[in-house]
Amino acid sequence: MKRPRLVILDAYATNPGDLSWAPLEALADCTIYDRTPPAEALARVGDAEAVLLNKGVLSAETILQAPNLKYVGIMATGCNTIDLPAAKQRGLVVCNVPGYSTPSVAQHTFALLLELSNHVGRHAANVRAGGWTRNPDYCYWLTPQIELADLTLGIIGFGQIGQAVARIAVAFGMRVLANRRDTIQPPPPGVEYADLNQLFAESDVISLHCPLTPQTKGIIHAERLAQMKPSAFLINTSRGPLVVESDLAAALAEGKIAGAAVDVLSTEPPPADNPLLQAPNCLITPHLAWATAAARKRLIDIVAENLRAYLNGHPINQIPLE
Repeated sequence: MKRPRLVILDAYATNPGDLSWAPLEALADCTIYDRTPPAEALARVGDAEAVLLNKGVLSAETILQAPNLKYVGIMATGCNTIDLPAAKQRGLVVCNVPGYSTPSVAQHTFALLLELSNHVGRHAANVRAGGWTRNPDYCYWLTPQIELADLTLGIIGFGQIGQAVARIAVAFGMRVLANRRDTIQPPPPGVEYADLNQLFAESDVISLHCPLTPQTKGIIHAERLAQMKPSAFLINTSRGPLVVESDLAAALAEGKIAGAAVDVLSTEPPPADNPLLQAPNCLITPHLAWATAAARKRLIDIVAENLRAYLNGHPINQIPLE
């Protein structure tokens, strides 16, 4: 059987050179681009049967005009950069990769929370700058040290990642409130289901793990922030547009909440005038919660399995285009 031609449009984010593309190269003749400007996507796809991309844009123009395109593999879970109506019009198979980053994102969520509660980085930097050497006492702290045990963690979105975060929280001795659409199944041990009003009012920490939909866009806004405790933290490792960033920046500046930590922003990379870049008590990491080597290797392996299943006539992880 003739090997298909495969184009990877934005390889760098998934694999900047520390991993191997061998699982895909075993299945197809691969052309790999680290980055592709949207204006060059059609020319680079050319006559390929299959295209892979992570956060690159696949427009209706490219989808409708690429003559041999039959398969789109998303090297991520979200599919918002693909023109799905055009893919449906062309009859394409579109597959994504759910679940590959669950352990890494849950871990990063707690890395952010622990930095908010303990400020390890700030204290380590102060010691290196001579703070401990100059200190008259055997110990000191620059910020209040917050114990997580017995605090309440509110989780909005209780899929695989939300549940993984809940397990870690329970291990820390936290009370966990979870908000989810489907509450038919009973919650796991240590978790209570809660509506948003209860969750915002009672949580000491709120962590976002829901998908971006018309219903969840801007779910964190001024009115919801006003419901939170002034001592509470907000964490977002999900999608930037879940948060009205100007409202969060104002809440931080006015002391309405104690702090925030986000791994995602509404525009990435952010423009210099994004209000969170100057907001007090706001930690920002560059969308790297998913980026451990283990998670990225798992991603490449699943992307290859998706392609193999498509080539065998039985696609898996296919996105419905109805």
